[in-house]
Amino acid sequence: MPTLIAPTIEVRSSFLAAMREFEAETGGADNDNSMVGEEMREYAAAWETEDGFRAYLARLREAEDERTPWQDGSVGCTTLWWVEDTEYVGRIAIRHELSPGLLEVGGHIGYDVRPSARRRGHATALLRAAFPHIRALGIDKALITCDTGNVASRKVIEACGGVLEDERHGKLRYWVDPS
Repeated sequence: MPTLIAPTIEVRSSFLAAMREFEAETGGADNDNSMVGEEMREYAAAWETEDGFRAYLARLREAEDERTPWQDGSVGCTTLWWVEDTEYVGRIAIRHELSPGLLEVGGHIGYDVRPSARRRGHATALLRAAFPHIRALGIDKALITCDTGNVASRKVIEACGGVLEDERHGKLRYWVDPS
């Protein structure tokens, strides 16, 4: 059974294989605004070297630090990887607060499961496993959004207690109590 861990160099090979799966799925398109799409555009070249990957991991750790100055509307974010042994299965990003943009379309939580590991309950287990981390950040109600047509994500959010509030900008907005 996978567990949540802090991002680590030990999973690099499997992480890179997962990113290749995502790239094959989306083609790395510029209009892919998912966490994976944005990170692939920003970091993929760096990931190819061990030093570049370590710099990426340092950036993820820096994003957790509340002292990090944000200038572009970003907020603090804790990233955890869903890993079985050294096999990267997916990840969750827990945003520490909601900026105006995140309140509309992004929410507190973003998660993804590599394509080869989907339809096995990983996303639901991953989200549930993150509840203690969400609570530890002082988030009593977490906003999770998904595209209106993303039935799989809707089912995950609802299975984890998500209550639909509304639809905005093509996104369904759910509130989840992580207790």
